[in-house]
Amino acid sequence: MLYSLLRPLLFKLDPETAHRLTFNAIEKVQRLGLLSGDPIICRSRKVMGLDFPNPVGMAAGMDKNGEHLQALAALGFGFIEIGTVTPRPQPGNPRPRLFRVPQANAIINRLGFNNHGVDKLVANVRHANYRGILGINIGKNFDTPVEQAANDYLTCLLKVYRDADYVVVNISSPNTPHLRQLQNTEELDHLLDVLKSKQKELADEHNKYVPLAVKIAPDLEPPQIESIAALLMKHRIDGVIATNTTLSRAGVETLPHACEAGGLSGAPLTQRATAVVRHLHAVLQGTIPIIAVGGIMCAADAKEKIDAGASLVQIYSGLVYRGPCLVREVARGICAADASYFSPPASG
Repeated sequence: MLYSLLRPLLFKLDPETAHRLTFNAIEKVQRLGLLSGDPIICRSRKVMGLDFPNPVGMAAGMDKNGEHLQALAALGFGFIEIGTVTPRPQPGNPRPRLFRVPQANAIINRLGFNNHGVDKLVANVRHANYRGILGINIGKNFDTPVEQAANDYLTCLLKVYRDADYVVVNISSPNTPHLRQLQNTEELDHLLDVLKSKQKELADEHNKYVPLAVKIAPDLEPPQIESIAALLMKHRIDGVIATNTTLSRAGVETLPHACEAGGLSGAPLTQRATAVVRHLHAVLQGTIPIIAVGGIMCAADAKEKIDAGASLVQIYSGLVYRGPCLVREVARGICAADASYFSPPASG
């Protein structure tokens, strides 16, 4: 209720300014003890070998540097994913680079992996002492040639391994030049081979196995999805996140900001992302768990993703339009469906 009153004021501000002010407000409320700090607990879900208290996560991009973990935890998430982080700090693309499309409950961004670098992220995580399940999303610096991208991912994996519960290899942002080229068969095969080898070394070194997931785009054709799925199975990748933002403007073509470059998220992405989840699930046949993200604006959207084959969901743009109440709404909706599904039949 409070957010619905504040949203018109926030929407008068530049989106990045509003983002910063919202986090500051949540942190102040959390420090005052006015947020529970506890996730919604429902039927335990073991995914990638990890026990998730509930299946609703914070998608990467909201907290790129791991600066707000305690505030996000207080909203009830079952897990939090931070990043995308790169080896070296970088400012991202010039502003303006973030645009609301409120008529369609959508966002267009071309942020470009703006972040403070992997060393700062790791320092923030250790300072926060966050106890929940933490995913760290890694990428390459904008000026690293795509042919050398594996070196950037290896650098990040090495530095975040100790502190992550799982690591996400982001090869699908549309805002870093040539990044999506890493979804091509030859490039992806090489990248996964290198990362899995390093994962094994680090698991032995730290006596801790940290799952690797890959985040893919929603703009893939079915044969591309099938090729990627085959490589994920070949290299025994632990999870796949579907999907990133879309380059399509279907449904928003005539609206203000539709012509802005960048990835589109929010309600126009809902069905496109769900279709990718469904196709992935049909190909993977349960061999690799799917984390669904893209256009989850209500509990029904999340349930549709679960029904399509996802084990977990993540939200991002929905928070901008619905506010923090969306976290618990989605968690309760999925948990209620679980309870209904697993309840014994009525006697008589």
